[in-house]
Amino acid sequence: MIKRKLFQDLVDHLAQKEISLIIGPRQAGKTTLMEMLKAHLDDRGEPNLFLNLDIEWDRPHVASQAALVSKIELEMGRKPGYIFLDEIQRKEDAGLFLKGLFDLKLPYKFIISGSGSLELKEKIHESLIGRKRLFELSTLTFEEFVNHRTDYRYEENLADFLTIEKDRGLQLLAEYMQFGGYPRIILAAEQREKLRLIDEIYRSILEKDIAYLLKLDKPEVFNALIKILASQIGQLMNYTELASTLNVSFTTVKNYLWYAQKIFLIELTTPYARNIRKEISKLPVPYFWDLGFRNFCLGLFGHLESPLEKGFAFENFVFLLLREKLRFKAASLHYWRTKDKAEVDFVIEAGSRLIPLEVKYKHLKQEKVSKALRSFIGRYQPDQAFIINLDLSKTAKIDKTTLTFMPFQDLLRPTSISR
Repeated sequence: MIKRKLFQDLVDHLAQKEISLIIGPRQAGKTTLMEMLKAHLDDRGEPNLFLNLDIEWDRPHVASQAALVSKIELEMGRKPGYIFLDEIQRKEDAGLFLKGLFDLKLPYKFIISGSGSLELKEKIHESLIGRKRLFELSTLTFEEFVNHRTDYRYEENLADFLTIEKDRGLQLLAEYMQFGGYPRIILAAEQREKLRLIDEIYRSILEKDIAYLLKLDKPEVFNALIKILASQIGQLMNYTELASTLNVSFTTVKNYLWYAQKIFLIELTTPYARNIRKEISKLPVPYFWDLGFRNFCLGLFGHLESPLEKGFAFENFVFLLLREKLRFKAASLHYWRTKDKAEVDFVIEAGSRLIPLEVKYKHLKQEKVSKALRSFIGRYQPDQAFIINLDLSKTAKIDKTTLTFMPFQDLLRPTSISR
């Protein structure tokens, strides 16, 4: 069993009357997480009922609020207990359905899960304002992956382990960059099985989320769009060029990109700019939620070999580390590029503070600083700046800015990029 960091948050929320709503990519492990939560309740002797809308004989019990209440009372009576509803996106008007259940003030706590679809992300979200807390489960983070691979021996000092066992750390990085974080793929022993599973996940997303839930009229265009984005990690994304390449309208491209974000395939970073005239202000940069999925789109799953492709994957990897690090913090993640083509991979904006970060998939031997990063430092005078790399750990000063050359694993430390 793979431990998930979100599990304890869900346990802590069991005492709250709000609905616990778990969302995330298909096959990220939501059902397994709910089963772990059910086992926790079973161990405590707490009454509970688990219904999965993907299971044919469970669906009639969720046909209406009355049908569900009748099933609950049959199994548990009217005493307080816990109700699990898995794959709620299968339910038509799921938001109104759950809102009505909550407003009945039943003596039950509801724990709900579903993959990312418009029904789940939008209609449910709007219907349950003030009635739910959202829990977002990604595929396994690098931290969860390494902890699993090392049998949880270094949970309290994971960054130290990766620093001291440098070769082992680089092997784990390479594996994660190759195959990503889907739990079933991580648990598969052979590469042939991993490939079969990622193909199954890919088809499931296209058939269930894209064709069935979103009912897109041109799924083949969506498929082509995702493959193009997979080749453009860290690069400016031009809507007009994409529309021309795919032979569809500008509006279709915008809509399909929105769908891709809603079902947790990609995330778009926006530019940081104070001087709109000099800095590019509209074009986003794409990153993928899961590196294995991205590699599969390009035919690189298990074959990520060229330094250039590894560099793109490493930048996406750092993006995932930063996103996890900034979760629930009053900070946002951007990139910085000027029309003069000066560029910094990431800029963390936290109130009035700016923290620029460059990413180098290299074993750096010396403290080399790009003109672009020096330009950003000269313009904005940040307190801190970072160059994330494979192993160099040093600090330097540029005017009043403390520049840190940081090995990637140090991003796992709680206070690594803030004072």
